[in-house]
Amino acid sequence: MPRPLIPDRRKLILDTAEALILERGFDAMSVHSIAEHVGIAKGSVYREFDSKTAILDALLTRSMERMKAQSDRLLEGHDKPTLSAAYEASARVLLDDPLMTAAFLDDRGVLGSYIDTVGDDRYRRRHRAVVAWISDLQRGGAISAAVDGEALALVLSSTTLGLMQAAEHVGPVSGEQLRAALRMMADLVSHYETTGGSAGRPAT
Repeated sequence: MPRPLIPDRRKLILDTAEALILERGFDAMSVHSIAEHVGIAKGSVYREFDSKTAILDALLTRSMERMKAQSDRLLEGHDKPTLSAAYEASARVLLDDPLMTAAFLDDRGVLGSYIDTVGDDRYRRRHRAVVAWISDLQRGGAISAAVDGEALALVLSSTTLGLMQAAEHVGPVSGEQLRAALRMMADLVSHYETTGGSAGRPAT
């Protein structure tokens, strides 16, 4: 007798896969384990996704969309959000998403062999995206044109990465300590802002 159809099967597969990846790591997760937890046949998983890698690709895309929505909510009260507000919002939502945090840090404990499928220019592309964002802010008048955009982008990207790795080097760091550090960084960044400009899309 065929199994009954499960509503929102694709979402349930993704939710289950995300939980298993965070619990066991990508390499230890299997399509069989996903199917078992969801209560469907392996073939049903493969009807939604071609492979384990395709599942993680979809999860990271979903996380990016979730982060964008959360950033937008945090900035709802800002008609024209400043660089400092946008930086704090984007960094906060990144820290709140364990899967994206793992992706940002290339954490093999979580992502395992998936990391080897990602191009070696990933850091450069992230950095160039921040540089382009700052250039847009300067054109919009949110940041002084006299500021070295390349240098500021390097500071912002390096600070976020460093904060995420702080516990590794200085000992346990609580979530509130990280958020306080982000607020302080946002305050420092505000000294480079002008008035009347728009920060556009947050970037980390």
